[in-house]
Amino acid sequence: MRWRVNQVAVTAVTVAAIVAGCSSTVSGTARRAHPAVPDPTRSYGYVDDRCGLLLDSSVQETLAADHVVRPYSGAVCQYVLTRGETTIDVTFSWFESGSLERERELATERGATITDANVERHEAFLARRNTTGAACSATAAAGTGVLSWWVQFRGDSRSADPCPDAEKLLAETLRSDL
Repeated sequence: MRWRVNQVAVTAVTVAAIVAGCSSTVSGTARRAHPAVPDPTRSYGYVDDRCGLLLDSSVQETLAADHVVRPYSGAVCQYVLTRGETTIDVTFSWFESGSLERERELATERGATITDANVERHEAFLARRNTTGAACSATAAAGTGVLSWWVQFRGDSRSADPCPDAEKLLAETLRSDL
């Protein structure tokens, strides 16, 4: 009987030591884990006359535009579209080694209103500004850097919201295949 009591006592002391040694209190606030970019090796640059992997006709269709012109192509691509009476300026850019945090800081410094988003499983944000017309960029971590679509309605269209258009272009780019 004595042997059994000693065995129970040793077990209880061992369990208490393990629990005390393995437990700790951590300060701070719990936050969701940010998964890695789903496409770490993918390039979104200008390839085969495509900007952000989209054809001009895809950009036009995505924004339901009547007409599209791409006056400049390269690391940054510019478009001018018309939709009814509205002229829309659109710019695509992909920074191969950029970071989402840096782009967010720059947008904030320029007075944009930032809204966090998740677009096609990519951490993203929308940055809205009304300076020379309603404008919004949709920016996401993608590949090794960041990509962004900037949409601006020309003229006195400050009440219009270009963010859904920018987000649609971003989603189409992230879904596209070469």
